[in-house]
Amino acid sequence: MPRSVNAVASRARRKKILNRTKGQFGSRRNVWTVAKNSYEKGQQYAYRDRRTKKRNFRSLWIQRINAGVRPYGLSYSVFIGRLAKQNIQLSRKVLADLAMNHPAAFKAVVDSVKE
Repeated sequence: MPRSVNAVASRARRKKILNRTKGQFGSRRNVWTVAKNSYEKGQQYAYRDRRTKKRNFRSLWIQRINAGVRPYGLSYSVFIGRLAKQNIQLSRKVLADLAMNHPAAFKAVVDSVKE
């Protein structure tokens, strides 16, 4: 009895991976084993960096808020402490956006904290 293999499914599975590695350099796009390893490693990086991105943005927002409050004679930590004490609940994302794009509104927030 001949050996039964599902060549259609195997080829489809390989083709799916090779289609997802289009645009990569050299054998990473068309040699099956190299492309498979490259794709799997890329998926690991994608999973990890979805979490890293959140960290990086929070860090960026903190830097922007700090740069925004320095001209008013405050540091980031003092500013955030006073916000918490006065129960003003604005996220760092919103505060950073105000500091960058709406300086008048950010100044109003800083003045309310300074009182």
